[in-house]
Parts: sequence; C-alpha cells; structure tokens
Amino acid sequence: MRPLFVPVMAFASLLLAGCASAPNDPTLTLQTSKTPAQYADCVVPKLQGSALNPTVSQSQRSYRIVVPSKVAADNVLEAYKDGKGGKVFIYERHLLASNLLPSSFERAAQDCI
Repeated sequence: MRPLFVPVMAFASLLLAGCASAPNDPTLTLQTSKTPAQYADCVVPKLQGSALNPTVSQSQRSYRIVVPSKVAADNVLEAYKDGKGGKVFIYERHLLASNLLPSSFERAAQDCI
C-alpha cells in the first residue's frame, strides 16, 4: 500500500497546485469602437445562439457577461468604456484538448469587435 501512496499524493498535490495557481489574467484582451452597451447587445444573442446561457450585469461604465461551465470555472467577458469605444477582457478556461480551435465563446467575442 505504501508504494501506491507516494504517487497518489504527488498527483493530488499537482492537482491542488493547479487550482491554487489558476490565472486571474485575461486570456484575451480586445479593443472595440463600440460602447460596452453596443458590444453587449451584439455578443449576448451570439452566445445564446451557441446554446450558451449568458447572465448579464452592468454598472455605469461596464458590462459583465458570465457563461456558466459544468466542467471548469465560469467564462467571463467584461466590456469597459475606454476613450472612443471599449476594451473587452475575456476570461476563459479551456480544457486541455480544446486549446487548438477558438471556442464559440471566443468566436462570439471576436465577431462583435
């Protein structure tokens, strides 16, 4: 039993370290000429059309769109007022196998620039 204990503990430590060091930096930052409201009006229907269920909240200067995930952290898109348009921050957690192609979440965000 002891020979199995060490590899299992090492693997568990790696998993916990991965959770503890999850990046808080955006996975993608975009600049748009649209206001945050115009950008949200464009991206929300695209997300709904991809069978995603976005939740939208707003403040005076920004919109926050959250798409829940069953297997990872929620995907978040934040659009802020910036000069003559807006700045968009995308926080998306990919599964290892899905990093090759842009997700429907990322495509919707880029289509509305």
